[in-house]
Amino acid sequence: MLDIQKIRADFPILSQTVNGKPLVYFDNGATSQKPQVVIDAEVKYYNEINANIHRGVHTLSQLATDAYEVARGKVKDHINAKHAHEVLFTSGTTHGINLVSNGFASILKPGDEVVVSSLEHHSNIVPWQMLCEKTGAILKVIPINDNGELIIEEFDKLLSEKTKIVTVNHISNALGVINPIKYIIDKAHAVGAAVLIDGAQAVPHLKPDVQELDCDFYAFSGHKMCGPTGTGILYGKEEWLNKLPPYQGGGEMIKEVTFEKTTYADLPHKFEAGTPNIAGGIVLGTAIDYLNEIGFDKIHEYENELLEHATKRLNEIEGIRIYGNTKNKASVVSFNIDGIHPYDVGSIIDKLGIAVRTGHHCAQPIMNFFCIPGTIRASFSFYNTKEEIDAMVDAVKKAQTMLS
Repeated sequence: MLDIQKIRADFPILSQTVNGKPLVYFDNGATSQKPQVVIDAEVKYYNEINANIHRGVHTLSQLATDAYEVARGKVKDHINAKHAHEVLFTSGTTHGINLVSNGFASILKPGDEVVVSSLEHHSNIVPWQMLCEKTGAILKVIPINDNGELIIEEFDKLLSEKTKIVTVNHISNALGVINPIKYIIDKAHAVGAAVLIDGAQAVPHLKPDVQELDCDFYAFSGHKMCGPTGTGILYGKEEWLNKLPPYQGGGEMIKEVTFEKTTYADLPHKFEAGTPNIAGGIVLGTAIDYLNEIGFDKIHEYENELLEHATKRLNEIEGIRIYGNTKNKASVVSFNIDGIHPYDVGSIIDKLGIAVRTGHHCAQPIMNFFCIPGTIRASFSFYNTKEEIDAMVDAVKKAQTMLS
């Protein structure tokens, strides 16, 4: 069992009040809170070893370089990548997806097909639309059912020798649905297609094993897993990263530059142009250490308890509808109250110290499917409690009474 009160003491922000009420933070799907050890690591970097990395001969540069590459190694071990140079530091999931989609512009030709799902965040839709417009490729979409699950039979029908890349999220940010990505990866590979997994919503809850999954690319953000904002990772199989052209030109990503020709650096530097978020990369390693010390098995078990409790308590409310009714989901509850706009509920419960996300969650196709303007999304983390869920339910009931 997790010692929740001890864990909560690690997060300074959780002790504050909002509108005179104890903060109940249920917007973890948007960003997680940061433990003191992560905050301290950021300060320590700027206090002690702040310097630009790689190629520097002076001591601080070497210390910063070592710390940055140690963090890369931590990520490599965490996701079980085969090589450290398959781990690229990015500014977040969006950056990673755009890096891959930009690279595929040199691979796709008119009539080729890109497959996405109806459950995607806009960050895993728009870059592929832009790619298709640029190359003449065709975007195909895996539909969902009323439970918010992908209709796998339809996915099977979409695949053909024209399919060049399949890109889906591991877990839906809007509904919490966990997708059958191993099946998707295997089926896509059977027709020769590459696969990118958007892991932004997965990495706070589980440890992806990229070798076991056999995905070609896996992108995620640091700020959703207790790390700093502006940090992220793109894992790519070595053979695929060698195929793709650089995403940006500049310093660090070059081997030799003349006015006649430039040659590019080896992996991973080929894709890491310019001065990176050095502190962020190092501190992301600290966040990964922190989560592993707690243990992802324990996190998963406890968050499932929170999900079950929240689902049970919310279903006590008359007129509620929960979206994403499936057994295989993460600790996210996305719901509405009949006849009441989600924004209005969110605004009222904020006055009671409850932080949830309302709107379309950058997943408008999902909302269009359900014919709704948006949902109220409560997303839980391992530092939340059942008592906080009870407080949210009481606040939602109060909002319902006020707005009915």
